[in-house]
Amino acid sequence: MYLTSLGNAIELFGKCKYKWFSKFLELSNGIPSHDTFARVFSLLEPEKLQQSFLKWIESISSLTQGEIVAIDGKTIRHSYDKSKDQSALQMVSAWATTNGLVLGQSIVDEKSNEITAIPELLKVLSLSGCIVTIDAIGCQKEIVKQITEQDADYVITLKKNQGGLYERVEKLFKEALIKDFKGFIKSEYKVKDKGHGRQEVRYYQMLSNVAEEIDPDWQWLNLNSIGYVEYLRVENGTDKTSLDRRYFISSLNNNIKVFSKAIREHWCVENQCHWVLDVQFNEDDSRIRKDNAPANMAILRHLALNLLKQEKTVKAGAKAKRKKAGWDENYLLKILKS
Repeated sequence: MYLTSLGNAIELFGKCKYKWFSKFLELSNGIPSHDTFARVFSLLEPEKLQQSFLKWIESISSLTQGEIVAIDGKTIRHSYDKSKDQSALQMVSAWATTNGLVLGQSIVDEKSNEITAIPELLKVLSLSGCIVTIDAIGCQKEIVKQITEQDADYVITLKKNQGGLYERVEKLFKEALIKDFKGFIKSEYKVKDKGHGRQEVRYYQMLSNVAEEIDPDWQWLNLNSIGYVEYLRVENGTDKTSLDRRYFISSLNNNIKVFSKAIREHWCVENQCHWVLDVQFNEDDSRIRKDNAPANMAILRHLALNLLKQEKTVKAGAKAKRKKAGWDENYLLKILKS
């Protein structure tokens, strides 16, 4: 039903813009019917669409030395189908924080999880010279190995479920503090921010050349440093404070400002990609569920987001730009050419 509704909207838009589309397309049989659009979206292989997406990205952008590439997963909440025992679609995306572009995506197989999807996504990306950031789910030896072999650096979050590794990192920081950091290569950095009704202090600390202490069996390729960020937040006008610490492993070596930047910019994938898809593209409300349609529509939303990000003459959010593109054919053409 929901796919048919989408097909109806596309067919109606096509008919309203028939003269404009005729300038670029051969439409001897007119605008296809809504049923045709629905069939195409449900039958098209997402892998093929993904390949085309990657070729297009390569043609419009290039990653610079030190580009931070944030890898993160997202669930499209209403894409599940109870009648077919189909769970909600999950996708892992790669976001270039400087360029503000989706570089690619990988669909999480229903019988697996993000751990298996991340290597598939990394495999198709050109990461040489970049810094890859991943949440704790990506803290896997094989993922670290793959990033390193693709000539990239990494900053990866640690959580307590990492067992021995987390404990060794935490223990080494305590030991370094007791020894007043004698014999350790330490760097630190502090940032103060105000906004959103609170004050925040972020304190970063990094210990470099610690591979022997943290990884005596050399199982984690190119592990050169460990670090943490401590967040102290104070709510304005109240006594409410919170203190939080997160640990990381990294291939970076004694470069605290790059380390802190990688941690901070990792959240761009949430704020500039996932949030925009949810709020301005209504992705979480999408109930398209039939066959390959949810995956294909997710890729198309990524494509549309990239096009809107590339077009910079109009200072407005993605939602306003989409409306303007629907109203103004000249602006629509400018977006498609960007």
